[in-house]
Amino acid sequence: MTERDDGKPDMEIAGPRVHFLSYQSAEQWAWAGAVTLAAELRRALEQRPRARLLLSGGSTPGPVYEALSRAPLDWHRIDVALVDERWLQPDDPDSNSHLVRATLLHDKAAKARFETLTRTGRSIEEAVATANLHASQAPDAVVLGMGDDGHTASLFPGLRGLDQLLASPNPYVSVDAAGCPGAGPWPRRISLTPAGLAPSRMRLLLIRGEHKRRLFERAMDGIDPLELPIRLAFTTPGARLRVHWCP
Repeated sequence: MTERDDGKPDMEIAGPRVHFLSYQSAEQWAWAGAVTLAAELRRALEQRPRARLLLSGGSTPGPVYEALSRAPLDWHRIDVALVDERWLQPDDPDSNSHLVRATLLHDKAAKARFETLTRTGRSIEEAVATANLHASQAPDAVVLGMGDDGHTASLFPGLRGLDQLLASPNPYVSVDAAGCPGAGPWPRRISLTPAGLAPSRMRLLLIRGEHKRRLFERAMDGIDPLELPIRLAFTTPGARLRVHWCP
């Protein structure tokens, strides 16, 4: 990663809860996301022995992770973990772990320490307990996504017991998203909660397309995360949410 000036947003809206940046092209968007994350990780490493980065899966963030993999950071001092995971083995092609390995953990970032949420022979209860133990180290940066239904992490609208999950004091919880269309064929999941998000020093939401932009604008008009869970990204106390969008 070298210094360039093509990652500047063409529109920027800064408010007390959300800093929204719009980019003209996918290339600018990916580059800006990588530069933002690299800068936060570099600051963290200047202040502490290790830095912690939480990543989301899905189809959107891959180009940002690819760009970030080339950042000249002390990757051997960076712990990479997940915002959420489907109840799949880490090497399953449909897992978020597989996405992170394929897009980030190569080039310079190959030296990072990667924490999967699932592991062979571990029950979901054991996996959640381990995730909560690791979460004692506050994340320096959290990358969030947003589904077409307004979900973030594995917290879906209409999810059974969503109100209790949002109020959980634990950073991670197990989720049964049966009946939630956005969960697809993977209802059993592990997810970050607002309690896990709150200590983060930087929050970055990566979204693309006109539908996602309109959906996020609708989310900004209210505060109820039960209707649109993405609202927890900017209503949870702590760091202001930074949003990167492109067509």
